[in-house]
Amino acid sequence: MPYRSEPLYDSNDPAFVTLDFAAAQDQKDPLKHLRDEFVIPTKADLKNERYGPATSNPTSGDDSTSSETCVYMCGNSLGLQPRRTSEYVKKYLDTWASKGVYGHFKELKEGLPPWLHIDDAIKEQTAKMVGALPGEVVVMETLTANLHLLMASFYKPTKDRYKIIIEGKAFPSDHYAALSQLAHHNIDISALVLISPTCTDSPYLSTEHILSVISQHGASTALLLLPGIQFYSGQFFDIALITRHAQSLGITVGWDLAHAVGNVPLHLHDWNADFAAWCNYKYMNGGPGVIGGLFVHERNGRVDKVSLPNCSSTAEDPTKSEDQLTFRPRLSGWWGSDKSARFRMDNKFVPIPGASGFQLSNPSALDMTAVTASLDVFAMTDMQALREKSVKLTAYLEARLLKYADGTPPYRIITPSQPGERGAQLSVLLEPGMLDQVMEILEEEGAVVDERRPDVIRVAPAPLYNSFVDVHRFVVIFQDACRKVVASRASKKIPDTESGTAAQVENGVS
Repeated sequence: MPYRSEPLYDSNDPAFVTLDFAAAQDQKDPLKHLRDEFVIPTKADLKNERYGPATSNPTSGDDSTSSETCVYMCGNSLGLQPRRTSEYVKKYLDTWASKGVYGHFKELKEGLPPWLHIDDAIKEQTAKMVGALPGEVVVMETLTANLHLLMASFYKPTKDRYKIIIEGKAFPSDHYAALSQLAHHNIDISALVLISPTCTDSPYLSTEHILSVISQHGASTALLLLPGIQFYSGQFFDIALITRHAQSLGITVGWDLAHAVGNVPLHLHDWNADFAAWCNYKYMNGGPGVIGGLFVHERNGRVDKVSLPNCSSTAEDPTKSEDQLTFRPRLSGWWGSDKSARFRMDNKFVPIPGASGFQLSNPSALDMTAVTASLDVFAMTDMQALREKSVKLTAYLEARLLKYADGTPPYRIITPSQPGERGAQLSVLLEPGMLDQVMEILEEEGAVVDERRPDVIRVAPAPLYNSFVDVHRFVVIFQDACRKVVASRASKKIPDTESGTAAQVENGVS
């Protein structure tokens, strides 16, 4: 990975912890204009009990800070809404209202692509997001559905090769999908191999350890399925090296890129991954539960013709033959069949070459419209520029978290410290019992992050819309929350008059 490990900031400089320092970094940011492309909720919006934005009411008694934007550091869970999403969705609704079924086919001035072609219209930009050829990607279905569709095609167990390797703390969908694939083939669950950390105190998985587990089970493994970025720890795996190693042992390699796409630069074609799947609602900002995407390497998406002798050939014409298609077996649907013959309804499946041949039904035009809006924002820059900002932004967050005015902080960062081994997210492990109170204060103060019980908060400054001032504001709120919770816990400790030690009092019970 090309990112240096030395500190980017001098945390001993007294100015480092100031708002002015953060604001100065934002002034130097060449991508700062992209923040204006997003709708950022205000504190009042978050507290509003009715749907939609809070309305300004000078007689409501709200303090002046209620109109302040929140500190949104949760793009690893759900990205913010691009401003153009509502514009694009309105075009979709207006087309449906005014054209009905003709919206599938008609090219409209200043409109969106016809629904029949909307999946093809975003192929090029989608391919750029994951480092693929346009024919290797398609926007379709949802993450887990795509994983199942891909495993139905790529997981082909034999007597000798039947195991599936995943990581020990895989996201539940991945774990369930792998288990159900084994069950579908009547294979015992012992065939699911888990790569777990070597140290119980840390979720870190070294590349060497990952490779050693793969080697250990290589001869009996049919499929390796790993996340590009681990959802809990935020660790960015060495996709290229792991793929190359597993494939050298004859293992098919797939990647879940839910936390990687839109977060870090990817080069799936060059890395030679067999397949990959992702969602479009985290760093991709497509909206909750929106349509996902998948990648199939071009070598796995080939559709070839082979000539076979025709059984009806005669002695007069013994050379007569007919063509037969060969392609990777998959669970097929009509939208994956030859587009020019799609409405012929002759029930002859002729798969579209590449990833599009894995499509099932026509995709939701509404979902595709929302994804298009986000991709158009990404098209205003490139992943390398976003990554450069992200490295700086996350390093600033890390350095600020580590600088705790009250001595040893009541938390530690469990995400790798090397920039090349992480994306935007830092996972912060709190001391036991602090999570609920800290999260309550963060919510009250308008700092949006998410939690992974029992004790982790995940903080993800997304470079498209987060700023250094956002990071500064978050750290101030978070560390103040920690101090309040620590003080509250300390106040509940009273001296034991008989033993001279402290007794912890919780809820009035010692």
